Amino acid sequence: MHVISSIDGMKMFSRQVRGEGKTLALVPTMGSLHAGHLSLVQRAKRQCDAVIVSIFVNPAQFGPSEDLGRYPQNLEKDLGLLNPFNVEAVFTPRAEEVYPKGFATFVDPGGIASSWEGASRPGHFRGVATVVLKLFNVVGPDFAYFGQKDFQQTVVLRQLVRDFNLGVRLVVCPTVRDPDGVALSSRNSYLSAEERKSARLLSRSLGRAKELVWGGETDPARVEREMSQMLATDRNVRIDYVAIVDPGSLKTAGRITTGCVALVAARVGPG
Repeated sequence: MHVISSIDGMKMFSRQVRGEGKTLALVPTMGSLHAGHLSLVQRAKRQCDAVIVSIFVNPAQFGPSEDLGRYPQNLEKDLGLLNPFNVEAVFTPRAEEVYPKGFATFVDPGGIASSWEGASRPGHFRGVATVVLKLFNVVGPDFAYFGQKDFQQTVVLRQLVRDFNLGVRLVVCPTVRDPDGVALSSRNSYLSAEERKSARLLSRSLGRAKELVWGGETDPARVEREMSQMLATDRNVRIDYVAIVDPGSLKTAGRITTGCVALVAARVGPG
């Protein structure tokens, strides 16, 4: 497993892989790896000849008051977790390598990025789209793997690929959850035992939405209301948004039909 920290080194390695006629996969991460990330690596290994995992905490997607300074990082541990998967390379650039002095060009994803997570975290998707475009240009993958947990992100990135005519196929993989229903996240390490219990309400609210829809409910407002009421029962949970949306436009659904997606985001604890 090669560990590559420079852009030039990564480009050279990728050219070599593609020159051998191999299909190349990229799994972009910010490190602090968990079983969710590893499920993406496992899927990539099954489908492609060569897999590259990037580990880069992207400062461009953090707001001024967000947790960039304390985001969990442990490269040695991450490399140990990746070692059994026999990935071909791990790309670990420094921020100064990705955003050198004088860097001034960013990707504006437009309206698709302005609602929901984009409204709660202004500029977030601008940073995500910019770094993913850079990674695609450096690595040149045939396939790139992302988790469904960040649903709006996958929609933004599909638009990025389409609008820039990028020759990359996005593979979106199911959310991985702990047995208590909490979606795996590097930030789960911030939670106290009490807050961890509170965090279970997010998946339970999604489960309630599923129950209602399977029971024949087609009114988005009623489903959103019941999800919100469930989340509001815990003082540790502060709702950012609850919505039933069209999966392509991310606009609020007028009526629940096949393919509609339930979105929920909430802050748990003091952070």
